Formats: sequence, structure tokens, C-alpha cells
Amino acid sequence: MQMKLKLTVAAAITAVAGMASAQDVQVVKIGHVAPMSGAQAHYGKDNENGARMAVDDLNTQNVVIGGKKIKFELVAEDDAADPKQGTAAAQKLCDAKVNGVVGHLNSGTTIPASKVYNDCGIPHITGAATNPNLTKPGYKTTFRIIANDNSLGAGLAFYATDALKLKKVAIIDDRTAYGQGVAEVFKKTAMAKGMTVVDEQFTTDKATDFMAILTSIKSKAPDAIFFGGMDPQAGPMLRQMEQLGMTNVKYFGGDGLCTNEVAKLAAGAKTLENVVCAEGGASLVKMPGGVEWKKRYDAKFPGQFQIYSPYTYDATMVLVDAMKRANSTDPKVYTPELLKTNYKGVTTTISFEPNGELKNPSITLSVYKDGKKTALN
Repeated sequence: MQMKLKLTVAAAITAVAGMASAQDVQVVKIGHVAPMSGAQAHYGKDNENGARMAVDDLNTQNVVIGGKKIKFELVAEDDAADPKQGTAAAQKLCDAKVNGVVGHLNSGTTIPASKVYNDCGIPHITGAATNPNLTKPGYKTTFRIIANDNSLGAGLAFYATDALKLKKVAIIDDRTAYGQGVAEVFKKTAMAKGMTVVDEQFTTDKATDFMAILTSIKSKAPDAIFFGGMDPQAGPMLRQMEQLGMTNVKYFGGDGLCTNEVAKLAAGAKTLENVVCAEGGASLVKMPGGVEWKKRYDAKFPGQFQIYSPYTYDATMVLVDAMKRANSTDPKVYTPELLKTNYKGVTTTISFEPNGELKNPSITLSVYKDGKKTALN
């Protein structure tokens, strides 16, 4: 009887200890927003995959913050690349009291959402939105871990004038915050370097027929076209340039069209070989942890890699790194720690300027050889 009593007491103690340790687990929610529907969903899925991979990795690390074991959860929202939906998604994450946010993809959604996050006091880190205006309001909650359009547009203009010695360019943009922003920087830099802008045309981020604007541009005989926009427009545009015999015209663009998808969307058009695109950061092979990380990504999400997932992975890790250093998951407590970040990520060593921009951003120019994106040395 005494033996049985001892066992019962021991079992009760074990059960209570188990309950205590279960209660000591704190759920920390990381929000993620990107277009998960519509023409840009392939970017959104890739971005979400990067954040999800980081959360999965963190949950294997037995992270303890403020004396509690942490279980990380990803709360994913779709903004459909639409500014109104972007602010609604941001408000939803604020109401859900997430501990931090990774996103958004587009500058047009990230800029209005940044005010929502600022007002509710939640930090967000974008690994994709590149318009310089994002950090202009000076919100203490806004961070970017990729080069902005000042670097991308200028880098392409320098390459067009210095390396390729091009003289005449036509400019098209899709009227989004991203497309207009990167086109404007390219235009200013190219003109300062002596290039002539022979035509300026506008489209939308929903358009697929560019014959009229390309015909107008063709009559001005440019050496190159710069397109400020994303790959769902760039692919058909390249096909239509080929149909119009514009096979000797160089085609420049920022990170929005610097994808593997653009080769599929161009559907074998010879004009793909004329593309020169720029993205923030080093190429995967030159990233400190790029090659190893990409192997793991491909095993987990086969055939889904686009461009920004290494950045959303790092963005998630940077949020948690700040929580660890602050020994708190409370956004009010750990947000100031983000400015002190010195995190060795997959993409680079990440630290921030006082306005939340990445310190010392690099860019990579790429071309397409045999349909495959290839970094220029």
C-alpha cells in the first residue's frame, strides 16, 4: 500500500511538473504579408516559404526568452499586391497582437501598411519592397534588409552607359510605387550620365497588351527600354517586342522582373537574351549561406524559389535575434534592439542605419543565358 501511495504521489508530481512546463511555453506570433493570390502570387508564395522555413528552424532551437520556452507561429495574410488590402492585412495582424511582421512584397502595399504598424507599435521588416520613400517618414518600426531603388536604378544606369555605351533609352513604368520609383531613379542617373530619354510610356500592373506603346517606342529607335514593373508584364512585353522585330533593343529592369519566372513568361522569346536586371544583395552563390540554404529550401519547397525568400528568412531571424537580446518578445521592449542588430544572416551580415535602411547594401546585375538567370561578374 505504501509503495502504491509513493508511486501515486510521484505520478502526481510528474503530472504537475509536466503541466508547469507546458504552461511555461509561450507562443510568439510572426506575421507575414505578401500577394498570395493574383498574378504576383508566385513571389508571395516564395516569400512566405522563406519566413515559414525560419519559423520551422527556430522551433528546433529550444529558444528561451524571459525564462519561457518559445514556440513560434507564422500568421500569414494575403494582400493581393493591393494597397487597400495591404493596410487591411496590417490592421488584422495588429488586432491579432502578433509580435513582429515580415513583409510586405510590394512598395505600394508596404508604404501604407508601415503607418499601420507604426500606429500599433509592431516592428516590420521587408526583404522585398525597394522604394526609398518607405523609410522617409522616420517610423521607428520600419526596417528593410535589401538595397533600395536608389541602388538598383542607379546601378543599371551606370551599366547601360559605362559598360554598354548605350545612348538612347525609352522608359515604361507600371504606375505603382515600385515601378515609378525605380524608373525615376534610372532616368535621372542615365540622363546625368549623358543618355537621351527618347520616349516615356505608362502601363498598369494588370496589363498584358503592350503593342501600342511598343510601336510608339519603336518609331523612336532606342538602344534600350527600361521597364519599371514586375514579371507578369515583362514576360508578355518581351514576346511582343520580338513580334515587332525589336530584337536588338536591350531591356533593363529592377528586381521585380529579375526572376526565374520571367523566362517562362517570355515563352522562348529571343528578346530574353537582351534583359539586364538588378536585384538587391549578392547572388545566391555569393551569399554567405546561400548555396547550403537553397539546397534546404528546394528540398522543402521544390520548384517554388523566385527571389526574395532568403531575405524573408533573414528578416524573421533578425526579429527573433532582437527579442533574444532584449530578453523580451514584447514589441515595445525589443524594437529598440533592432537598430543595434549585427546579425550574420544567409544573405549578408545585417545591420541598420538609424532610419531602418540596411547598411552597406550590395546589388547584383543578371542576364539570361539559355533561359537561365546568370549573375554578371
